[in-house]
Amino acid sequence: MTPINPNRPSPIAGSWYSSNAVKLHEEIEGYLEAASLPELNGQLTGLIAPHAGYFYSGPTAGFAYRAVMGMDFDLCVVVSPLHDYLPYPLLTSAHDFYLTPLGQVEVDHALLTDLNHHLNGTGLSPAQAIANDREHSLEIQLPFLQTALSKSFRLLPLMVRSSEPDLLSQTAEVLADLIKDKKVLLVASTDLSHFYDESTANALDTVMLNRMTSFSPQGVLQAEADQEGFACGSGAVALVLWTAKALGANQVTLLNHSTSARASRDTSSVVGYGALAITRQEAV
Repeated sequence: MTPINPNRPSPIAGSWYSSNAVKLHEEIEGYLEAASLPELNGQLTGLIAPHAGYFYSGPTAGFAYRAVMGMDFDLCVVVSPLHDYLPYPLLTSAHDFYLTPLGQVEVDHALLTDLNHHLNGTGLSPAQAIANDREHSLEIQLPFLQTALSKSFRLLPLMVRSSEPDLLSQTAEVLADLIKDKKVLLVASTDLSHFYDESTANALDTVMLNRMTSFSPQGVLQAEADQEGFACGSGAVALVLWTAKALGANQVTLLNHSTSARASRDTSSVVGYGALAITRQEAV
């Protein structure tokens, strides 16, 4: 049996984002500096951020990560879809580190082991570890975290293929219980509608973004099922929203929405991108 490389080699550096560390850092800093946010009161619990190539979605992702610029977290839970087919509802990485041009990000395997133990104990599907995956939607969040945060962090990487509300909500309860005493940032990775004309895309995205800002994980899944709005990471968003709710968060704020037409100038077939912040507002 071939041993697993401790480092997950990046399949997208040099294409989805720059493989040059200096250029990558400068590009992300530019996105962060260009973003202007509304006042976010309360404690920031999580983000929802897009995952296209930085040329297309980087400016919108900058709004999400501007919300955590200069902060530090012991753990970042990054939850994404898995675009390839594998017959598991929840997956994770078998590698010890994700490797980006900005350095290593350590996977918290002790926490993953604990999570799987508790999921098994409650009759839920554990996170299946995979190696040498080509999933871009999780990795593409990491250089933003490496740039925006003030210190290094451990990573809990989760890739979601399920859209079953019961499975996702129960998994969220288990996850929240394990991380409730840690200094944690939740990140859901998703794009919005794909390949509609911009007018149609904006209407579809408005529906999906309204479900998110209504803090309705069930509504996010239902909009996708009913084809009223789309998010390729709807399961990831639902899992993060349910986890955030269990941690006491109670508000989701839209920070920015755009489409790929901003970069491509082609409004005939676009992809939608949204940046949102999840916060815990104290009762007045």
